[in-house]
Amino acid sequence: MTQIGQDLMAGPPPTHLPEDPAAPSLAAGEDKYAVARQFPASPFAWAALAGQAVSEQADPVTIYAYARVGYHRSLDMLRRNGWKGHGPVPWEHEPNRGFLTCLALLAMAARSIGETDEWERCSTFLRDSSPTAYDQLLSDLG
Repeated sequence: MTQIGQDLMAGPPPTHLPEDPAAPSLAAGEDKYAVARQFPASPFAWAALAGQAVSEQADPVTIYAYARVGYHRSLDMLRRNGWKGHGPVPWEHEPNRGFLTCLALLAMAARSIGETDEWERCSTFLRDSSPTAYDQLLSDLG
């Protein structure tokens, strides 16, 4: 098999998102709402809001809404960074974790509100994007 044939069989290369500008503010413990207002395109900011809503046992619709915004902002960012709609988005590359966390939280919230099709689609998407993220975030719910 030629090198080109081997490359095609290997699939798309992993997508590595750039550093998220909200990450330092969130790590410093700044108010999550203020960080989301300052960095509305940040997957990390929306993941933080969804995660806070989970920890506060908020209505699952609230969690779903935050996670969905983060998921869609992530898709925009992924596409700008070469992602073609499929392929690995490794958990091991820390800037990818905002997207992967939003995707996991969206899956969990969808499941909790009875949105079975979206639960299945999002949990499969997570597993296909990063088996490590799936194991870290969703394997207990499988």
